[in-house]
Amino acid sequence: MYAILNIGGKSYKISKDSEILVDLREAKEGEKLSFNTVTLFRDEKEIIVGTPYVDKIKVDAKVVDPLVKGEKQTVFKYKSKTNYRVKTGHRQKFTLIKITDIKAAKATAAAE
Repeated sequence: MYAILNIGGKSYKISKDSEILVDLREAKEGEKLSFNTVTLFRDEKEIIVGTPYVDKIKVDAKVVDPLVKGEKQTVFKYKSKTNYRVKTGHRQKFTLIKITDIKAAKATAAAE
């Protein structure tokens, strides 16, 4: 069983006990989160596609690490013949969450 979950405008393929990095959220370690923005759900019998979301599917998660820093990205601006050079960097911040349960109570598409 797996699902496609939308969090913060991004889609993640999840299953029970999977860990995903999402954009930084205001949450403490061990805090429980709940999501209902599931766009696709698949179990052993069927595949359900939402329009845009699937009703009656709830995803429970737990915050494992509230602040994970991503890989450093280097940004270099340069203009020739004018002695203009700027070197900066960026590290995206993430929150690591673990999917604890995907609850499906007789799932149906949102607008049937």
